[in-house]
Amino acid sequence: MTSPSFDFAPLLAEGLPPAAAKWTGFPKYNFVGGNNDADQVPVDKLIAASTAVLEREGATLATYGLNSGPQGYLPLREFLVGKLKRDAAIDCTADDILVTSGSLQGLDLVNSILTQRGDTVLIEEDCYQGSINRLVRRGVNIVGIPLDKGGMRIDAVAAALTDLKRKGIRPKYIYTIPTVQNPTGSIMSEERRRELLKLSSEYGVPIFEDDCYADLIWNGERPPALYAMSEGAGVIHIGSFSKSVAPALRVGYIVAGWDVLSRILAIKTDAGSGALEQMVLSEFCTAHFADHVPKLRKGLRIKLEALMEALAEQFGTAAEFDDPPGGIFLWVKLPDNVDAPRLYQCAQAAGIAINPGPEWSVNATHSKSRLRLCFASPSVQQIRDGVAALAEVCRQEFGVPTRSANVERNKS
Repeated sequence: MTSPSFDFAPLLAEGLPPAAAKWTGFPKYNFVGGNNDADQVPVDKLIAASTAVLEREGATLATYGLNSGPQGYLPLREFLVGKLKRDAAIDCTADDILVTSGSLQGLDLVNSILTQRGDTVLIEEDCYQGSINRLVRRGVNIVGIPLDKGGMRIDAVAAALTDLKRKGIRPKYIYTIPTVQNPTGSIMSEERRRELLKLSSEYGVPIFEDDCYADLIWNGERPPALYAMSEGAGVIHIGSFSKSVAPALRVGYIVAGWDVLSRILAIKTDAGSGALEQMVLSEFCTAHFADHVPKLRKGLRIKLEALMEALAEQFGTAAEFDDPPGGIFLWVKLPDNVDAPRLYQCAQAAGIAINPGPEWSVNATHSKSRLRLCFASPSVQQIRDGVAALAEVCRQEFGVPTRSANVERNKS
C-alpha cells in the first residue's frame, strides 16, 4: 500500500545537511568507514559474556541505568579505570567516566556545552570527518593546524593562539587525535605533548583529546595521554570500544572532571546509553580484552602490509604514504593532477569505495589529491583486487599511474 504524498520540504528546519542517499549495500571493494575486521570480532566470547551477565544481572534491565546511575554501567566504568591507568597512565575513578553511545555522542556532548555559533576552535588540518562536520553545522570557526610525521605542529599552534589573542579571540578548545591520528596515523611524542599542554595553560584554552584509535598501535607502546600528563586539568578525554572490539556496539566514553561531567549529564537526555551493550562489554573485556587486542593488531598489520604492497605494485611512485604505527587507515598522496573527489565518483561507479581527502581536511588545496583508505574491513585478496581496480580507474581518468611508474617502483 502506497502512503499518500505530503510535501515536508517547506516545513524543514534551516541549516540541515543534504538529504541522505538510500543505502544499497556495500560496494565490491570497500575502503571506507571505521569498520573493523569481521573475522576478528570475538563472537563466541561475546555470546558467552551475554549469557553470563544476563543470567546474573538481567533483572536490572528493568531500571534505567541498571542501578548504576546515569554515568553508565558501573562494572564497565571500573574496567575502564584499570585499562586507562595501565595503557594511558590516566589516574581516574569511575566517577570521572561517562559512558556514551559511541565517541560521536561524546563529540556532540562536548560541543554542546562549549561551543555556539561564531566561536573558534583549533583542530588538526587533516582530521576526522565527524569532528569537522559537527563544527561546521554549529557555525563554529575552524582554525586548521598543519601536521607532520609527529602530529599537530606545536609551532603552528603557538602562532595561531598568538594571532587569535591579538584579535581578542579565545578559542573554546584545541581538538587533537594525538595517538594514532585520523587520517594520518601519526603519534605525538611525549615532548610535543608537554609543549602543547604548556600552550594550553598559557593561553587558557582547554584540550579536547580524542583517543579512539590508541589501542591499535602495532607494538602496543604509546606515550601517556594528554589527560594523564595534565592530571585532568584543562583536558577532556574521549575513547571508544568501536575499534578494539566492534563498532556496531556503539559504546564510547568521556573522561573529565565533575565540573565538566555535571554539565554534560544535564544535557544527556537520552535516558542512558544502551545498557545491554555495556553489560556484555564489561563481562567480555574483564576476562578477554588483554588477549583480544594483540591478536586484532596482528591481523590488521597483515592487511596494512597487503595494502601498501598493492599500492606499490599498482601505482608505483605515484602513490606516496607513510607506514603508520597503528590504526585502520592509510593516508595516501597521489600526483597533484588527480582530483580525489572526482576519482571518488568514478571509483564508486566501478564498485570501489574510497574516502576523498577533502572530506577529511579543512584545507581543500592540501587534500585535493589525497585519499583515506580503510584496510580493516576487506580481506587481503579484496585489498589486492580493489587497489588494482582503483589504479585502472585512476589511469583512465588522470593518466596516473603510468606503467613506467610501476616498473620504477618495482626496481627500487
